[in-house]
Amino acid sequence: MQLFEKSSAKRVKALGFTESQFDIIATLGNTSGMTCKELGEKTLITKGTLTGVLDRLESKGLIQRERGEDRRQLFIKLTPEGELQFAQSFPEIVNQGRAMFSDYHQDDFEALETQLLKLKNALAR
Repeated sequence: MQLFEKSSAKRVKALGFTESQFDIIATLGNTSGMTCKELGEKTLITKGTLTGVLDRLESKGLIQRERGEDRRQLFIKLTPEGELQFAQSFPEIVNQGRAMFSDYHQDDFEALETQLLKLKNALAR
């Protein structure tokens, strides 16, 4: 997993994003937006870190923040430029990741899933 993430991080960095920034763009892509709480839950980025990442994405013109009907709730969505970045970068990252597993077949994935579940259960004891 670490090797896959390291390879993915290189691709994301080449696109001009940090992993956290890309995670947010990918999570917001193809949505009408979401609250900070939802975004934090879906990305697993802590609230303190999330604020800084959102600040940087907003300064790049990729996201916008809006107050909801409940003034305590902050709603985050991609700007048109953010949507464009998502449309250009997300398929590239997915396709590069897919290419890494091009030699795998369905039975390989099923065997891998079985073994990883076995490992997870062993570690959870």
